[in-house]
Amino acid sequence: METLDATDLQLLKALQKNAKLTHKELADIVNLTPTPVFERLKRLEKQGYIKKYVAILDADRLNRSMLVFCKVKLKQINRDMADAFTRRIRHIPEVTECYNISGAYDYLLKIRTSGMKQYQEFLLNKLGDAETVGAIESTFVMSEVKQSYGINL
Repeated sequence: METLDATDLQLLKALQKNAKLTHKELADIVNLTPTPVFERLKRLEKQGYIKKYVAILDADRLNRSMLVFCKVKLKQINRDMADAFTRRIRHIPEVTECYNISGAYDYLLKIRTSGMKQYQEFLLNKLGDAETVGAIESTFVMSEVKQSYGINL
């Protein structure tokens, strides 16, 4: 991959703060005209530096205020079981993030629900009935201290 220059990094930083900036606004930030900014953005997208543009929603306002981190240990570690688990997880909407981790557990899930009853239903009917799951440990978030969606550049 091509090395990023200072202007590319400035563009990426600005977009992380506000992806709704226009090409003109971005051009003002990096001291270019809109056309080269447009070309740089297309290149950054094509090269995979920019995966997509999203809106960050307010979970409380959307009645998804319960945040749970759930550690999952598979019954056995092998490619078939891991593939089956990850295929299943990709289709469960309450799971917003899933990481394959090292240590006593195999996966760390980030889960958003409206409350304890919905989480219990999720656990019993969606995650707990997966044939590959051996153990589950849930950690409930009491308050969010820091949330950052960007990468420190």
